[in-house]
Amino acid sequence: MSKYSTLKPRMLLHVCCANCAAYPVLLLENDFDITFFYYNPNIYPEEEYYKRLQDVQKLAGLSNTPLLVGKYEDKKWFDKTKHLAGEPEGGKRCRICFYLRLKETAMTAKKDGFDIFATTLSISPHKNSRVINEVGTLIAKKSGIDFFVSDLKKKDGFKKTTGLSYKYAFYRQNYCGCKYSIRNSE
Repeated sequence: MSKYSTLKPRMLLHVCCANCAAYPVLLLENDFDITFFYYNPNIYPEEEYYKRLQDVQKLAGLSNTPLLVGKYEDKKWFDKTKHLAGEPEGGKRCRICFYLRLKETAMTAKKDGFDIFATTLSISPHKNSRVINEVGTLIAKKSGIDFFVSDLKKKDGFKKTTGLSYKYAFYRQNYCGCKYSIRNSE
């Protein structure tokens, strides 16, 4: 018997881009009633944010998945990370970035009556799933809403999501999204 009130728990799935969400939605839709949550104050510049959002909207339509869009709070992100501008990709700045995005996801999930929250971030081979899961678990304990621990890149998850990304002609960015990661893509 499920600890949740419905047969399929309601999941608020944080998505950073359509590329990273294409396979996870297929992987999770049988077990969860999914709603996408696009909250990415880290994405720079603003035009990039909206370019990625456009394809998340396209994926939501293709997969018949509801979509919630959070505020674009780039100043909030810069204030929390500017002292870590020199950190390498995957360093302390990324942990703070994960925390900001997952905390907002958890708070939205709790406010809107979801059973569990998750993220597609762990599908990237450039993201440390252990750190993402530590951050999500910490937020779950503080907020009182469950976090779905995962490493979505396992079992060829990244390869599968990339294939779907090409199939649907999603925009493929060449950097994580933040101002500081652009320098690593040049």
